[in-house]
Amino acid sequence: MSYRYSNAFIDPGLNTLVPPTPQTLYNLYGWGNSGFGQLGLGNTSYYSSPKQVGNLTNWLKVAGGNYFTLATKTDGTLWSWGYNSNGQLGLGNRTNYSSPKQIGALTNWLSVACANYASFAIKTDGTLWSWGQNHVGQLGLNTTTAYSSPVQVGSLTNWSSIFSNYSSSVIAIKTDGTMWSWGNNAYGTLGLGNTSPYSSPKQVGALTTWKVIGGGNYNALAVKSDGSLWCVGGVNAFGQSGLGNTTYYSSPKQIGALTNWAKVTGGAQFSLATKTDGTLWSWGRNYQGYLGLGNTTNYSSPKQVGALTNWGNVSGIYSSVCAIKTDGTLWAWGYGGAGALGLGNTTSYSSPKQVGTSTTWSFVAYQAASNSVLALG
Repeated sequence: MSYRYSNAFIDPGLNTLVPPTPQTLYNLYGWGNSGFGQLGLGNTSYYSSPKQVGNLTNWLKVAGGNYFTLATKTDGTLWSWGYNSNGQLGLGNRTNYSSPKQIGALTNWLSVACANYASFAIKTDGTLWSWGQNHVGQLGLNTTTAYSSPVQVGSLTNWSSIFSNYSSSVIAIKTDGTMWSWGNNAYGTLGLGNTSPYSSPKQVGALTTWKVIGGGNYNALAVKSDGSLWCVGGVNAFGQSGLGNTTYYSSPKQIGALTNWAKVTGGAQFSLATKTDGTLWSWGRNYQGYLGLGNTTNYSSPKQVGALTNWGNVSGIYSSVCAIKTDGTLWAWGYGGAGALGLGNTTSYSSPKQVGTSTTWSFVAYQAASNSVLALG
């Protein structure tokens, strides 16, 4: 197996700086919709099975917005491609690109996140940067001006992880365990107890125990350091908040009483989470079998997906799901349009189906509403 050493980084699970460690080298693959070149394959063709993006093996992180992609490499460089209507590619222009383009020349970029047409990145020094669409202040710059190249959000150096969704709500966690949010708040997604938009970061409560943030396209979920699971706020029309009802909430509410939750994600109107025991759970809207439960019934509280205990990285892909098991295999279910499941067809499935036979998959990322998938493997 091939390795290289990466820069020190902030572990969003531990909220601490982690020293350099051997980094496995991964290829980058894309499939599904590529109408604006968001798969990075040099064209705008659709693909129903994974296709390698170039021949490099040093990709580190990848994230998708609405028809565009951001990624970092193990050398600390930052890259983008796809749709660029609001300068979300960070290249100083509004030109679309169908293959990866480097953003500037810096080599201290660590992690990336995307909103609808906005981009976010954290550097190894803990600073937060944003660019792209800014009509509701989603860039956190205390303005509604759009930018086509990275601009620093404040001057703090303790940002740990960041999540943004299709509705341009942004939530971030600092290394001190505090949670902050800004941007669109029409549904109370920001967890601030109201529905007012904010153009700069506002602290969510006073707790210092937030560990993991994620969610779907119109809602947000979080896990605390004690392993408890929370709905931060947002749309709940199909029970995607997991609270056993369809009531909207604008401040954090605990989901159940268990304390063994690990990670959270979601799609258009559904949510998913894994536990520390490796089990996978889903809830919310189940049109096209989004929840992976073998049916199309909606659920307003978490339901276990099968009985396996080896689920790892999971990502909601608007109307479908891709998940990686601890054995490195890749699985997909839900809406199969545009070939988003990577199964070589456009069929929808309501239970997990293995994508190919590879056992080297590491990370999978969705694009907000385009049914495009990027994965490392």
